[in-house]
Amino acid sequence: MVALKVRKFGNSVGVILPKDVVNRLHTGEGNRLFLIEAAQGDYRLTPYDPAFEKKMAKAEDIIDRYRNTLHVLAK
Repeated sequence: MVALKVRKFGNSVGVILPKDVVNRLHTGEGNRLFLIEAAQGDYRLTPYDPAFEKKMAKAEDIIDRYRNTLHVLAK
């Protein structure tokens, strides 16, 4: 567990992530992080957009099912 302190930044508030947390999240300045609400009111901070991953899984399924058709259309 890492304790973070909420600080004021202009008209907003935020937290500063320690370097080791930034490294474990494989992120850096300017990258997006996603705060996902989990069960029982908990939150999860992740560099991955779960909605995007879900869409990509659907796209990969379509590509697998229609591989031959897509190959012909690509000519």
